[in-house]
Amino acid sequence: MAEAEVHYVGGGKDNWAPNVNFSEWSIHEHFYVGDWLYFGYDKNTYNVLEVNKTSYEKCIETDFISNITRGGRDVFELTEPRSYYFLSGRGFCWQGMKVAIKVENASRPSPSPPSPKSAASGLGCNNNGRIQVLLLISALVLSFFNH
Repeated sequence: MAEAEVHYVGGGKDNWAPNVNFSEWSIHEHFYVGDWLYFGYDKNTYNVLEVNKTSYEKCIETDFISNITRGGRDVFELTEPRSYYFLSGRGFCWQGMKVAIKVENASRPSPSPPSPKSAASGLGCNNNGRIQVLLLISALVLSFFNH
């Protein structure tokens, strides 16, 4: 099974902001069940809300599915194959702060098996995704307790 991937929404660590073309970014990404989205932003100005398709299309921030806003360095796990919709409230959705993600159930191609030498080391290159996710979750927890 392939490792989960972390997708930096908008393409960078602090790109959940106005004037980023999230539609252009998302069409060049491939999202699979088990992957993670990373939203980096100023938590005092922006937020991240998971909404339904109608709310996404009309920038409606009430009756959201979930508020994933925590510390401005937030992660969200894609747990099922479907379309996900996110926006920033407080009027920023109208400035383009929204993104639609289509998650596929089919797993990405698995990396080739590690050579016996790298398998023996226990640090084969297919642990990179897991390490990234663990680091992001750790940063999120630390951010939550520090604020």
